[in-house]
Amino acid sequence: MWTDLLEPAVQHLESRYREPEEDLLEIRNITVRFGGVTALDDVGFAVGESEMLGLIGPNGAGKTTLFNCLTGRGKPVSGTVTYRGLPLLRRRPDELAGLGIARTFQNLGLFEHMSVRDNVLVGAHHRAKAGFAAAAVRLPVVRREEKRLAADVHQVLERLDLLDVADHPATGLPFGTLKRIELARALACRPRLLMLDEPVNGLSHGEVAEFAALVRELRAELGLTVMVVEHHMGFVMGISDRVVCLDFGRVIAEGTPAQVQQHPDVIAAYLGKPA
Repeated sequence: MWTDLLEPAVQHLESRYREPEEDLLEIRNITVRFGGVTALDDVGFAVGESEMLGLIGPNGAGKTTLFNCLTGRGKPVSGTVTYRGLPLLRRRPDELAGLGIARTFQNLGLFEHMSVRDNVLVGAHHRAKAGFAAAAVRLPVVRREEKRLAADVHQVLERLDLLDVADHPATGLPFGTLKRIELARALACRPRLLMLDEPVNGLSHGEVAEFAALVRELRAELGLTVMVVEHHMGFVMGISDRVVCLDFGRVIAEGTPAQVQQHPDVIAAYLGKPA
């Protein structure tokens, strides 16, 4: 059953491809430089509503740099990004969360000594509307809001099978569980666009298959648009509707997983060119 999720056969990948209904995210001419190094060079592509898009490329291709630009952690020297028609660049991360954009990180960013429940609750923080004064005197509106957010977090924990460890500190838990906690925190944001940065890095073969199934189910249940950066080719090719490949900061291929796998520039980027 799980092997079907990762099947790389061309016919299987082509049959799953569908055109997105409309663009949710549009990236145009993004260029990023670090000193004399050009990390992204005139990068542009669109992500459709409810699409699952994989972003691949060799180490140093610029994948995480692009994610950082989209989530307020990096500033390009040129280019534009629009999300649902709104300009996205130079917005604070908390503003992006309010717009419905959430991400996970390549290196886990959990608070180790906080409980799993409180770690996930952090993802819902931007949805709290009560001000400092109201919270300080514990007005009824604050208590109602806390109850509502706690109920939302409970649902997320239940969906990701984390209730058994909800009150356990994040530290000391298995790595696969930590990956699900990070995903749960992103989901607590109630995102419309979910960005996953190497979500299966370090997981076992069985855990990769389970995570792939989970992401596909969540996408269908919640109507998510998903962007995923990943080096695990079986995972990214098995879940993506479309794939964009970067190399040395440039887009070198874009299309269905089958098309990108067969693209000569992608093969050369990963395997090199004949002498």
